[in-house]
Formats: sequence, C-alpha cells, structure tokens
Amino acid sequence: MCGIAGLYGPDRSPPRQDELEAMVAALHHRGPDGQGIRIDGPVGLGHARLSIIDLEGGAQPLHNEDGSIWVVFNGEIFNYVELREVLVRQGHRFHTRSDTEVLVHLYEQHGDDFVQQLNGQFALALWDGRRRRLVLARDRVGIRPLFYTWAGGRLAFASEVKALFTLPEVPRKLDPGAIASTFSYWSALPPASVFEGVSVLPPGHLMTVEGGRAQVRRYWDWAFPGHAAGEARSEEDCAEQLHALLVDAVRLQLRADVPVGAYLSGGLDSSVITAIIHNHTRTPLRSFSLTFEDAEFDESAHQRALVAHLRTDHTSMQATKGEIGSAFPRMVWHAEAPVVRTAPVPMMLLADSVREAGYKVVLTGEGADEAFGGYDLFKEAKVRRFAARTPQSRWRPRLLERLYPYLANSPAAGQAFTRQFFGTGAEAPDAPHFAHMTRLATTRRILGFFAEDWRPRVQAWDPHRALADGLPPEFDGWAPLERDQYVEAHTLMSGYLLSSQGDRMAMAASIEARYPFLDHRVIEFACRLPPRFKLRGLNEKMLLKKAMRHELPASIGQRTKQPYRAPDSACFFSGGRPLPYVEELLSPASLGRAGLFDPGAVGKLVEKCRAGRAIGFGDNMAFVGVLSTMLLHEQFIRPSMGAVPWC
Repeated sequence: MCGIAGLYGPDRSPPRQDELEAMVAALHHRGPDGQGIRIDGPVGLGHARLSIIDLEGGAQPLHNEDGSIWVVFNGEIFNYVELREVLVRQGHRFHTRSDTEVLVHLYEQHGDDFVQQLNGQFALALWDGRRRRLVLARDRVGIRPLFYTWAGGRLAFASEVKALFTLPEVPRKLDPGAIASTFSYWSALPPASVFEGVSVLPPGHLMTVEGGRAQVRRYWDWAFPGHAAGEARSEEDCAEQLHALLVDAVRLQLRADVPVGAYLSGGLDSSVITAIIHNHTRTPLRSFSLTFEDAEFDESAHQRALVAHLRTDHTSMQATKGEIGSAFPRMVWHAEAPVVRTAPVPMMLLADSVREAGYKVVLTGEGADEAFGGYDLFKEAKVRRFAARTPQSRWRPRLLERLYPYLANSPAAGQAFTRQFFGTGAEAPDAPHFAHMTRLATTRRILGFFAEDWRPRVQAWDPHRALADGLPPEFDGWAPLERDQYVEAHTLMSGYLLSSQGDRMAMAASIEARYPFLDHRVIEFACRLPPRFKLRGLNEKMLLKKAMRHELPASIGQRTKQPYRAPDSACFFSGGRPLPYVEELLSPASLGRAGLFDPGAVGKLVEKCRAGRAIGFGDNMAFVGVLSTMLLHEQFIRPSMGAVPWC
C-alpha cells in the first residue's frame, strides 16, 4: 500500500519539485518507507512507499525498458506473477521483482485495456511520454482511493485530499450536495467528494487526459446476467466451485515479502478467511481482533471459539469508550469525510496494534455480505416487500421481529412503530432505493440540525434522483435482491466500508488491508448465482455457509449475522460532561463561527446525549454526524483561514 500524487498542466510550466514533495509528504502515513518523484515535461508523479513486495527493488515511480512509460501505483496486483510470465514470453524485459512493473508492460501490450488483466486493488497514474498522455485508473470496487481536481489550469490528483490541499490554488469548501449525500447514503455518491471542486474517480473507472482533454469511462461493474446457468447447476456443485475460488483468492492475496496477518471478528466472513489460511496454505496464521466493554457490541466469545478451533497465534485489543472518544478527531483527519458512526475509530486502533506487532498486511472479510446477501437490510427489504403485497395483513410485518436480535433497542420491537417505520415506501416496492428507505429516513434526520443558511442547500439534494442517475440500463430487469445488492455495493460498501472504515483507518497506521471476498472473480461468480442460493427465507449467505460447513465450528458457521458496531454518543462524555474538545466544538460560539449547524438544535441534542437518553440510531447518528462535520471543518476548511487543524 502506498500513496500517489501528481500534477499535469499541458499549458503550464513543468510542475516544481517542491510542490510534489509537499503533496507526497502529506501522504507519509500511507508510505513511510520511501519517497520518489519524476517530472517529465507537463507531468509530475509522486509516490510514498509502503514496501511489501520486492523490498529492495520496487521503488517508484517505475518505468518500462526505454523510460517512455512511467507509473505510480497504490495497491497490489495479486496475479502479477502469472502476468509477468506471459509478458516475458511476449518479449518484455523486467528489471525488478515488483508487481508494479507489470503495469507499464501490460499498458505497452494492451493499451487502456490493461486494467482488464489485473486482479488486484489499486489506484494508479501512468504517463505515456511518447503520446503525452496521462492515464488514471482505480480498482473495480473502490478499495483504493483516488481524488482529482482542476485548479489553476492544471489537473492535480492524489490518494487523499489533504495532498491536494497543499496546493494554494485548490480552494477549501464543503459541498452541500455531497454532505447531504453523506447524511443519506453514508458517503458522497461519486464522482463527488465532500469538498467542492474535488472529484473522486469512481470504482471500476479509467480516466485518460490527452491534449488537456479528459475522458472518464467505466471498465467494470457489478452485473447480474441472469440465472439460466446457475439454475442448471446444483447447489452442491456451486458450493464446491465457491470453495475452490475462495481458496485461490486467499492464496493470491497472501503474496507478500513481509508477514501477513488476518482480522478475526468472530463472524462468518473473517472466520472463512482465517480457516482457509490455516487449512489450505503454509502461511503462519496470526490473527487480530477487537473487543468492547459492552456485551451489545462485544463478540469475544465467538473469537475465542475460533481461535481455539484453529489454534491461531492471536491478539485481541479492547476499544474502550474513552479511547474511542479521544481518538475520534484523528479518525476524521484520516477519513476526510463526515461519519455517522464511531465504528471507524476502533478499526484504526486495531490497525495501530497490528503495526505495533510488526505487521504491515492483514486479510479481512469485508465484501461477503454484499456478494452473498448477508445484511439484515436485505432480509428487512424482503419482509417489507412481502408485507406490501397485503397491506392489511397484521402478521406479515411481524416477521420483522425476527431481525436485529443483537440490538438492545431493536427498531422492530414495538408493533405500532414497526408498522409505521418499516412500512415506509410500501407503495413503491420496485423503487431502486426501496431497501434503503429506512436507512435514508433515519440518517437524513441529521439535515434538520443544519443552520438556516445551510438547511435549504442540503435539503435540495434529491437522494432518489441522484441514485437513479447512476444505475445501469438493465437494473430494472434484475431480481429484487440483486437490485438491493447493487445499490449497497455502490453506496455503503465503496463509499464508507472500504473508505472511511477501511482503507483510511488501516493506512492511518500504515497497514494494508486486503479483501479476498472482493476478488472480482468471486463477485462475478456470486452475481451469477440465483438469489435463493444467497438468501433463503431469512437465512443469509446460504451458499457460503454450505461451502465452508466442513471447516468451521457449527457455532460459527450457522451463526446469525451480527454487524460490526461500536458505542456512539456515550464515547464523548465523561463524568457527566462532554470531553473538552467536544464541549468547545459544539459550543454556540464554535457552531456560530462555522455557520453549518443550528446552535439551539445541537445544544438540545448534546444535552439529550449527555443525559443518556439517546438510545436509538437517529440521535446517536445525528450527534456523531454533527461532531464529525465540525471536526472536518476545523481540520480542512478553517486552516485556509489560518486556524490550526485538530488531529
């Protein structure tokens, strides 16, 4: 894992060394093992290196045989060994053992279609000196970030926005629509970022810049091609194929010249990864996990069961409320976006502990729920659609009571509330956002806390239209579960789980997280499966459980999904008072100076949370959302006014 940055100005003087050095320095946490810069005419490429493969020879920027093509690259190409063998047979000469070097030779061989050959997680910038052409590309599902902006007649790009903000010509302003998107779908829908004028290259996209003109195109997407083939195969055959595919995905992602560990939550997905490492590879199994003070969030009993089953060398760390509250500003600095949950903070603290143990790389289980239908949201939508067919039924909505057994205050506990809340959108069960309506309703309550000047601007953003504008033409022809999976993968997963809670938290500690379930071959296999192989009744991830049934304890393999969560507003109060930085940031003076939120409304929310009366998702999400936005403003917007960032 690394950080990349660069400048391209066809009508300007060449980028300066000091500009690129400042951009790369802002990414030091992503690549503390070395830095490199290359300037060639209108282009400057910068790189901060976290050395994982070819520790001695893999420094970047890196070039082809004659130096006409250069690349900077953040991520890993897991099939680089196989690609290199083919390229050598085709006459290409290599001077390193790095996975990065295959990129320049693949581009020579295949042009822009070189990305189709890659099995990996990446963000890259490639300069074709002969054609005076810049290529930016991002991996299929958005594991690695890549931002860009046009300012002062130049294109600037980087792994993180803070590198762009080292350039004086890049303005620092929050984007009201993107903020509204974050308080709807938990992230800004691409290509927007929460900063006005700064765009994100969407997952599975490639940008070419030639002669000052930029073109962006999609080269890959989740697609559900129909199930004739899947229906013809037996469930047993599909389970065997899935098992073999997962073993190969894990095998590829263990490639490294440094030790590799694994996260172990106690749930099915991380257990699958650790079991495959133990049973099908020779990699020493070193695992890491999180625990919590409160039983509602803690999964340590399940973690201990799997540790005993696999006899892994294991380390667990407890994230206390006090530690979460204290580390929250640092989390926002790395996330570069508002959040509505504190859950990223413990992941950052866990990454710290992995680094302290001497590891740079961990495998983790994200992506299984999106690919194989694991979330309660999918089950909830199934029940809501079922109930919508017979609106007068009293017992159909009661199926929702079977969901959320892990919540101390389940939203499905009260019948009257259940019928009203989960009945949202019953008149439009085929709407693209149907499964996400309840999440939208809860999260968008935050918009009511904005100040009078900001409120109409955030409320003007239409979440339904914005989502619909990005859907493929064939979307309406997919099964309901498939539509729900597509939306979840393009909102919560790519924008939040892989970003604010994923890449950013791992890289805060210079840790590379790898995701075997997001191997594109696994996703494409899952998309070809009939929905009943994923969600049967209210039993989630059916085929995955079947594929791994002989390798996991029954207590793990048949365990009901419990999403990873952390305590929220309770983390920010001690002894009946807000933490000092919280008290200052949410004071009427600070709120008034920023101009984002209504001091009166926020004051009431703070008092409710201080008194321990914020027990539902809505108030907790509002508190965390307001506080993280204020921190974002202090760290990234006010510094342009001479203020010192909080981090």
